[in-house]
Amino acid sequence: MSTCAYLKENNIKIDLVYIDPPFASGADYAKKVYIRKNPKVADAIIKADEELDIEELKAFEEKMYGDVWNKEDYLNWMYENLCAIKSVMTETASIYLHLDWHIGHYVKILMDEVFGEDKFLNEIIWCYTGPTNQKNNFPRKHDLIYLYNISDSWIFNGDDIRVDFKKSTKSGGKTSLAGKGSDDILEALDAKGKIIEDWWMDIADLGKVHNQDVGYATQKPEKLLERIIKASSNENMVVADFFGGSGVTSAVAYKLNRQFIHCDIGINSIQTTRDRLLSDKAEFDILEIKDGVSLYRNPVQTMDKLKSIVQGLRNEDALDEFWEGAIQDSKEGMLPVYLPNLMDSSTKLLDVVMMNRIIHEAIPDLPNSIKKVVVYYIDITDKKEIESFIKNDDSTNIEIELRDMKEILDDVVVEDYVDYKLEEVQEKLFKEHKVTLNKFISDRVVTKIEEYNAKKQANALKSGKNTFVPITISEDGLETIEYISLDCTTKEGIWNSDSEIKIDKNSFVVRNGAKTKEFWDGAIKSEKKPLRMKIRNICGDETIKNIEK
Repeated sequence: MSTCAYLKENNIKIDLVYIDPPFASGADYAKKVYIRKNPKVADAIIKADEELDIEELKAFEEKMYGDVWNKEDYLNWMYENLCAIKSVMTETASIYLHLDWHIGHYVKILMDEVFGEDKFLNEIIWCYTGPTNQKNNFPRKHDLIYLYNISDSWIFNGDDIRVDFKKSTKSGGKTSLAGKGSDDILEALDAKGKIIEDWWMDIADLGKVHNQDVGYATQKPEKLLERIIKASSNENMVVADFFGGSGVTSAVAYKLNRQFIHCDIGINSIQTTRDRLLSDKAEFDILEIKDGVSLYRNPVQTMDKLKSIVQGLRNEDALDEFWEGAIQDSKEGMLPVYLPNLMDSSTKLLDVVMMNRIIHEAIPDLPNSIKKVVVYYIDITDKKEIESFIKNDDSTNIEIELRDMKEILDDVVVEDYVDYKLEEVQEKLFKEHKVTLNKFISDRVVTKIEEYNAKKQANALKSGKNTFVPITISEDGLETIEYISLDCTTKEGIWNSDSEIKIDKNSFVVRNGAKTKEFWDGAIKSEKKPLRMKIRNICGDETIKNIEK
């Protein structure tokens, strides 16, 4: 993991790790994307002293990541991650790994190998309730949390993590105590509460918790992380979550006076966590740790986009799943194409081991008519060495062409179009710089809306009820903006947010972290002259523009 490499390089150690990685559930996870109210419309309504129509907010779903894995690939990927994480943990640290029935029992074996069977402390069962459609088996209503330590000395404040006794428990407990002073002991126990066992039934899932949902798939309740952080760390210690998701670990760690590290490869996770911490008035830095690949938004979307920009690539049922598809060449015929899986960092580096696997495992399964294959790579140990290895291996006559994926990744990131005006305006006591957005066009948002409309229209026609009202946006596109930030400090490098606004799903403005009941007026102001502007669309893509008057 690139983050762990960065931590090692900077001699940063972790006192507690909680990770909630993909569950290998086979499901696609999405967030709901809300169209904001156009500021021009909102402004007109305010002037007319009217209220916005009470209607269901216009929204569509945005795929965040696909939790679809080959079991072997998943376990290899997890093994690599666990080894990297262990290397940055302190001697008194613990790690909590959160999974469920899909693959938890396999990962438990990996944990034994990486951390040691003797370092296993608990298999915690987190039970929850909720609706279920299961009819042929008992409803699956619990997750697994594996707790391991690093050494024979670890932090555990379990005696301080208690819940109130039930009356029946108190009265029953009195029969087990006898002798002088037993009543005093019982009173002390009652005051502290009952020690927590390894099955947790008192923490509701997010659906039962009010005012915590930030609209992020797989988000966990704060109470769950509060128990874990209190049990296995002390104040000022460093708590890390390398699959940070909605940022619940960092948010709770901050509230409990711990230092925190949030890591995630999805930009929506970084944005969600940033907004969450900002509202809590936490102090933090955002670092972009490069691993040689410029991701589009997240690995799933990058892979989907890659498939469309590799010229001529199409699916071929005759090929093994190792190959992403094939290109049809007029001279060479069908050319199978290998693309490294961005969900598995072990495939990003093309080395002799990987090339040996391609030659001896993947190529022999190809049809006899294949004359040539194309292998894309992200990073390569030594291209001349790999080419020499291919040349000296006489087990196949199929030609292998190596291509650098980074050459086509530049075509993946498409910035949104922004038209704006910068001016100085006189306030009551001083002048301010005002940036007014005139137009904002995001091709990807428009495409997502068109896809949504087409799907819903087709479903309506199929059902015989052609009542679907399509989502539409204005020509200026301002309702597709979620966030704007002005950097008045530097023209490049780490971003300094000197002034910012976020437009929430109800179209109310959050100004520099402070929630308001104001509708956005299409502009943003700053005391200093802005040098750069960052705009985030409702799907999470960010565009940075240098400000020119």
